[in-house]
Amino acid sequence: MPIPEDKLAMKASKVEASQEEKYFLEGPRSRWEEFKFTVQVMKEFIKGFRSFHYAGPCVTVFGSARFPEDNEYYKMAREVGKGLSEIGFTVMTGGGPGIMEAANRGARDAGGSSIGANIILPFEQDPNPYLDKYVDFNYFFVRKVLLMKYSYAFVVLPGGAGTMDELFETITLIQTKKISDFPVVIMGKEYWKNLIELLEEFLKNGTISEEDLKLFLLTDSVHEALQHIEKNTVAKYKLVKKKRSPPRIIREHIR
Repeated sequence: MPIPEDKLAMKASKVEASQEEKYFLEGPRSRWEEFKFTVQVMKEFIKGFRSFHYAGPCVTVFGSARFPEDNEYYKMAREVGKGLSEIGFTVMTGGGPGIMEAANRGARDAGGSSIGANIILPFEQDPNPYLDKYVDFNYFFVRKVLLMKYSYAFVVLPGGAGTMDELFETITLIQTKKISDFPVVIMGKEYWKNLIELLEEFLKNGTISEEDLKLFLLTDSVHEALQHIEKNTVAKYKLVKKKRSPPRIIREHIR
């Protein structure tokens, strides 16, 4: 059965978008090309700022796109999303399947707000059906900034290279005081045991300090995770647990 033309066009568009960042990172091009790329990046940032400005206080949930619905970590992420909504947060994810879908789904279960910063890729990453609102991004680094900017806590569930990247960037930003001491919760003790051993090896060799190991909570308990987040966000940052709406004269648009 032939693939519909609109789907072929969409796939071609995704491939083209995914190549832009690759070309940029391959080295210097003409100054005009670099300027045009900078304008495209600025447009993506502005789109994200406009779209998420009224999302309310968020918690970002990171994790693999590859876990199916019957996986234990998918179920855990769904519980996390539900619990975060019940204590007043908007659940923010990368917008894709797997752990991201589960967290957004949990927020939907609780009647809470669920948003996504979706990356455009030629494979694997389509927005999940449990998003109230989402924004498509061409550039990973823009998307990652937006996932950090609007969140007062971060929950890291099992995942692969992308999840590790997000975890270490978050920890590094806190460690270097580029963002506040927001709570970071790593969930799945068995899954992350080798990572903890590696961090302990870092400590042994003096490449991190003992204080750095206190920048996150490692747990298997959704209840403990939620308590930790609520204790270290709501009172500390005087969060208002109600969403703001844009003025009538402003027509923010998010798909």
